[in-house]
Order: sequence, then structure tokens, then C-alpha cells
Amino acid sequence: MKLSHRDIEKDGRGHMVLTPDEGEDMWHCYNLITEGDMLRASTIRKVQQESATGSSTSSRVRTTITIRVENIDFDTAACVLRVKGRNCVENQYIKMGAYHTVDLEPNRKFTLHKEHWDTIYLERVETACDPAKHADLAAVVMQEGLAFVCLITSAMTIDRAKIDVNIPKKGKGDGTQRNKAVNKFFDQVMAAIVRHLDFSIVKAVLIASPGFVKDQFFDYMMKTAVQADNKLILENKSKFVLVHSSNGFKHSLREVLEDQTVTARLADTKAAGEMKVLQQFMSLMGTDPDRAYYGIRHVEKANESQAIETLLVSDSLFRSWVLAERKRYVRLVDAVRDNGGDVKIFSSLHVSGEQLDQMTGVAAILRFPMPEIEEEDHNLDSDEE
Repeated sequence: MKLSHRDIEKDGRGHMVLTPDEGEDMWHCYNLITEGDMLRASTIRKVQQESATGSSTSSRVRTTITIRVENIDFDTAACVLRVKGRNCVENQYIKMGAYHTVDLEPNRKFTLHKEHWDTIYLERVETACDPAKHADLAAVVMQEGLAFVCLITSAMTIDRAKIDVNIPKKGKGDGTQRNKAVNKFFDQVMAAIVRHLDFSIVKAVLIASPGFVKDQFFDYMMKTAVQADNKLILENKSKFVLVHSSNGFKHSLREVLEDQTVTARLADTKAAGEMKVLQQFMSLMGTDPDRAYYGIRHVEKANESQAIETLLVSDSLFRSWVLAERKRYVRLVDAVRDNGGDVKIFSSLHVSGEQLDQMTGVAAILRFPMPEIEEEDHNLDSDEE
């Protein structure tokens, strides 16, 4: 996504001019545009014209329209966002107040005006406009002495580092010099991974090579991480996926990513973070229910006591047409972060997000038990009886 212009007042009112680049950006747009916003974009309108003789002809004209958004429909198959609303700015072809549907597609610029750009909206724009922010797949493609560290988005591969070390060939004599060169090479690749990959965003790291280079490197990296107590590498060990490639150059990534078995393994690895948190929550529901609550009322009660360790929230809640409801969830997210809690925003397109949606879309893992939340509910129920 490209951000061409931004004009937002201190109170959060203002507009942005955005151009989606790819299909994934349309999902971001779907989460940005809500009922009541003003959308300005180029569109085609069928116009009826009557001649002096009384005969009428119709033609299709391209015009720029500004509508007050009333309905949004996202066609995931065609990657088109259909936004319906009433025209709210004078136009020579469209009457004021007339309904019109605007189709937003990749590479078509639009202007979005909101009465209030809250933190969730701003984060969404920042993520969409910075390729590194939504490159949740990384790759290290290597062969002996040569490695490339890359970030992969659905549209491009972003180079982060190239490591080139001269390694002596295998000989009959002493291999000490060769071993030192191999270790130096592996150290540099490991340093590039630590420096260039943000593991809070990256959900899977492909390590691809011909032969056993990938296996030797992975073993060396884990052994070194244990010795140096490198928590970053050790805590993210499960994100590394070892695969075969024909060579150590970047173009071999294409064949790796087209392999269906690799694709399936990556899908499992990427969703593992959300699934792990959700499994932890479900487990606590059975073993320590006073530390696991779902539903907005219970979660807000826990937040009042600054008790939330991890907040699980579905992105579907931020698409609410009711502004007050959306603000309620934004306030909750901001408060949990301010109190040092972790916030996991689940995509409703993923299985984990669908599962969370079945439990009202919001849940929390608490730092300490709060049985009084459940007790208050029982008291309310008995009072009503």
C-alpha cells in the first residue's frame, strides 16, 4: 500500500490518500473503511442523455465521486472491495444523495476521510505501507560460503543481507583452516538473522540449501545459541523450517515456495503463534478457569484490575458499524498495552480467528486468578431472579 498524503488533526479527524498495491492490501482496506466514513474515488457511472427529438441514449462516463459509506462487501475471490453509499459532494453526473457503488481494486487510488483515526486504524495503515511490517515469512537461502537473508511478502522479496565467505575446498591435509572458515560463515549468517529479522512479526523462517548445508548450519546455530544463552533464537526455534533448494541463490526460492509440502508446513508454522496462545487459553479454561475469561464484560472487569497478561481479540470486532462499540475495543487494546500486557489480534480469515469468533471474539489470559468476576455474575443472575 502507498500513502500519498496524510492530513490528520490533533483530535483524530482527517483524511489519507491511499493506493493498494496487491490483493493483501484489499484486506487492509476492508478493515480500514467503516460505515459513516467519506470515500472519494474514481468510478464509472451510466448516464442517460435525451436529444432534442426526445430520443434517449445512455453512455458510461468516468467520474470522481465522494460517498458517505453505508455498506462494504469484500469479494475475496476477485480481490475487489465494493463500497456503497450516497453521493455527498456536487457532481455533474450524479445527484446529491443518489446511491452509488464504488469498486476499489489494486493500483486504484482513493481518499478516505474519518471523523476519528484511532490507534488501530493508524497501526493498520503503518503495517500496510511498510513491506517489512507485513512480511511474516523470511528465508535464508544458502550454499557453502554464500547466503542471502530475505523477507518475503506476497508481492516481493526484500533483500536484507548477503554473506559471502571464501571457504577452502576439502583436502587430505589438516581441515582446521576450512573448519574455521565454515564457522566464521555460519556466525555471520546467524548474526544477520538476529540483526535483520523481527521475530515479533516473522512467523516462519525458511532455511534452504542444496545438500546438508542447511542442516549443518541449523545444528551450529542451535548449539551456539545454547552456549551463548541467545533467548531470541532459542525461543523461536519452532519457526525455522528446513527445505531443499537446487542452489544457494535467491532465484531458487521460487521453486521452494511452489512446493506444496513446503506451503503446507509454512501454513502450520505461521499459524502456530496464534494457535499456541489459543491452546493456552483453552487449557486454562479447564485447569485454572479463574485466569481465563472471554466476553467483553468479563475481560473489561479483568482490565480494570490491570490483570490481563495476554489479550486475544478478533479483527472482526474492529469492523463494527457501531462506532461506540469499535471505540470500546480500541480502548481495551490501548489499556492492556499501557498496562504492559500482550495483545494478539487474530485474523478472522484464519482457523484460529474463527475459533475465537465463536467465543465472542475477545478473551484474556490473566496474570493472577480473579474468581470474583464469576461471582459477580452469579450475584447479578440471582438478583434478577
